[in-house]
Amino acid sequence: MAAPSCKLTIKAIPNAGRDEIVGWLGGALKVKIRAPALDGRANDALCAFLADALGLPKRSVEVALGEKSRQKCVLITGLSEDEVRNRLPPA
Repeated sequence: MAAPSCKLTIKAIPNAGRDEIVGWLGGALKVKIRAPALDGRANDALCAFLADALGLPKRSVEVALGEKSRQKCVLITGLSEDEVRNRLPPA
């Protein structure tokens, strides 16, 4: 049986003062990341931060769409969408 997975829409804010999950903005999760949007550093930091927040290994979170955009779609392997929403702060 395949591991559960889900896609999550992210509104990423690079160059923030600290890494934090701001909350839900409609269907998107707003996340602030300290790393700059340079050479994929913000994407790497975003994936690592989300994996840590969800209690997953870093390899379980990857940017599927929007590598050079603030609007991103991340693929999370190992959790269903309901499990992800339960582990993250409410709207």
